[in-house]
Amino acid sequence: MFIYNFKFNRKALVKVLFILVAIAITLYFCISAYKIYKNSFKVKDEIDEEQIMYLTAENYTDILKSVHDNIDNYIGKKICFTGYVYRLLDFKETEFVLARDMIVSSDIQTLVVGFLCDCKEAKNFDNESWVEITGEITQGTYHGNMPVIQVKKIKQIEKPNDDIYVYPPDDTYIPTSAIF
Repeated sequence: MFIYNFKFNRKALVKVLFILVAIAITLYFCISAYKIYKNSFKVKDEIDEEQIMYLTAENYTDILKSVHDNIDNYIGKKICFTGYVYRLLDFKETEFVLARDMIVSSDIQTLVVGFLCDCKEAKNFDNESWVEITGEITQGTYHGNMPVIQVKKIKQIEKPNDDIYVYPPDDTYIPTSAIF
């Protein structure tokens, strides 16, 4: 029969445990610092899909109104929507409104509404051509401060068969004809 006699040196055991815990904490800290350092220099050219706000015919004017009324809350937000290219005479070569026709009366009277967009490839798209854009909301100027979409992606699409019209935002909309 074998008998083992173990003697524990408590001071040595505490030192060993202290050293192991210190090494684990240091290792965890180094790994965390490396991940933070590595990600801080990462250039992200692609727009993360989950961060994009998609506009539809149903929410188009609600979001348009909200962004115009509270621009500071939306600066830097990503946005994706479709519409047709609409230009005014005093626009720059890179500017256009990505527009939709908003129905303002029961006899199908419409008003052009949309976001001002800034895009390097704008000259490649004719007036009234339908496009889909993805971009970022910034603050710009056109006869005063207003939201401007800095276009990151743009592609031409076919004119949709349905959902080409949008409707006034909620119940708070007052038609301009009632003001004049």
